Amino acid sequence: MPYQTTVGSLTYRFADLKTLLAKASPARSGDALAGLAADSYEERMAAKIALADVPLQRFLDEALIPYEADEVTRLIIDSHDTAAFAPIRHLSVGDFRDWLLLDSTDSATLTAAARGITPEMAAAVSKLMRNQDLILVAKKCRVVTRFRNTIGLPGHLSVRLQPNHPTDDLRGIAASLLDGLLYGAGDAVVGINPASDSPATLMQLWRMMDELRQRFEIPLQSCVLTHVTSQIQAIEAGAPIDLVFQSIAGTQKTNESFGIDLALLREAHAAALSLGRGTLGDNVMYFETGQGSALSAGGHHGVDQQTCEARAYAVAREFRPLLTNTVVGFIGPEYLYDGKQIIRAGLEDHFCAKLLGVPMGCDVCYTNHAEADQDDMDNLLTLLGAAGITFIMGIPGADDIMLNYQSTSFHDALYLRSTLGLKRAPEFDAWLAKMAITEASGQLRPISRGHALLRAF
Repeated sequence: MPYQTTVGSLTYRFADLKTLLAKASPARSGDALAGLAADSYEERMAAKIALADVPLQRFLDEALIPYEADEVTRLIIDSHDTAAFAPIRHLSVGDFRDWLLLDSTDSATLTAAARGITPEMAAAVSKLMRNQDLILVAKKCRVVTRFRNTIGLPGHLSVRLQPNHPTDDLRGIAASLLDGLLYGAGDAVVGINPASDSPATLMQLWRMMDELRQRFEIPLQSCVLTHVTSQIQAIEAGAPIDLVFQSIAGTQKTNESFGIDLALLREAHAAALSLGRGTLGDNVMYFETGQGSALSAGGHHGVDQQTCEARAYAVAREFRPLLTNTVVGFIGPEYLYDGKQIIRAGLEDHFCAKLLGVPMGCDVCYTNHAEADQDDMDNLLTLLGAAGITFIMGIPGADDIMLNYQSTSFHDALYLRSTLGLKRAPEFDAWLAKMAITEASGQLRPISRGHALLRAF
């Protein structure tokens, strides 16, 4: 059905709900590339006004991508919790924004409502919100997960230690890994992006990380970020796999371009659970997402990139992951042109995921041909820290020498923890103190050449 609003003497009409959502989106290069963006600030504001009046129920009645054509749509509709939705069912999108910002809408209320909120509802309300609104509401959302430690507790920030190497050299990876541990990083996961898909190489990486963990009794989990089919095969071959990783997206067609579907993810989830390697919990999946993936795969169906991204969180939520993160500026300026667009996208992604009950981190990053710099990343890092981000990346020097992009360093995590008073996962914090890496306060201690980790490496 069409939507319209009048501004002055002009009446703006929007053919359907997905057009309205696209026109209401903050400016970004990906939507312009797809021909979906508003033609002017006036049209964008008119779309926001019209969107504010749309009942939340409409998103259940009018699928953006047909139910019959897309398994992600079917997942969203079939898993919708009508009881959780009941307290907000009467609201419009504008009313929903006001409700989210109320002091009385606390963490418990948001947790109870999460399964009643669809990705499209979350994306819609985010389009009416200022950056501070996204931060305030996300800060109230609590999503706690466990495997060998506890992630997502209020007042805590975890770090993925990312010791990549361009040739998967074990000594080079070990050096980066040691560097990260001595800076107190790694409580989210030690996650390696391998340069090779060789089963023998992948097995070496899994075994090296597991041997290190066992030798020093580190309460962490590891992951090799290769395709999910390789991980299933490795589990069958006896690999010591903690978390199963996969990049996911918000449409069936885009996921097919990644070589996956929901059935394959269910198989991987069951395989990881069968190993029983978690000591505190059974959140065994790790997912990555990013705005622009659906457009780059030709799988967006005319839906704006931020709404497509939010739909990916329905896929993540289905499998109760330990970790999910948006690799926010990685795809490039064709989708998020500059620092302003990257910052806005990072705040949107974090807000939408947390609102849906997904444990959300962010790879605060950009490619070298984007109109962005490290100051932009510092701004986003700080804003996300205020918003209660679950985890960030820890990369030596913030420069990934395998993937060739700019992210956040071990020092960036120290800055954020110090500035905002954030703690590490409690089990990991206790291990750091036991290993004489940190003081009781959590601050780093000077490390001598005789330290046990240096001797071992």
